Amino acid sequence: MSYADIIRNLRENNYYTQQYVASKLNVCQRTYCDYELGNTRIPIDCIIKLARIYDVDLNYICGVSHIKHNFPQK
Repeated sequence: MSYADIIRNLRENNYYTQQYVASKLNVCQRTYCDYELGNTRIPIDCIIKLARIYDVDLNYICGVSHIKHNFPQK
């Protein structure tokens, strides 16, 4: 599964709209839509924000691991 599919599934499973997630990332809804479609690469700072929003580790978001670990807390 690609990172685009993963972030879409996470958003849908949490019942968030694209507009809501885009506002949390400080990007416009169209930009976020392009992230989910795989048309635009996601900047690392946005990947980190997504991991925090969904409380999953970066390996899961990036598709390296299929196991959802919680985002590491300081």
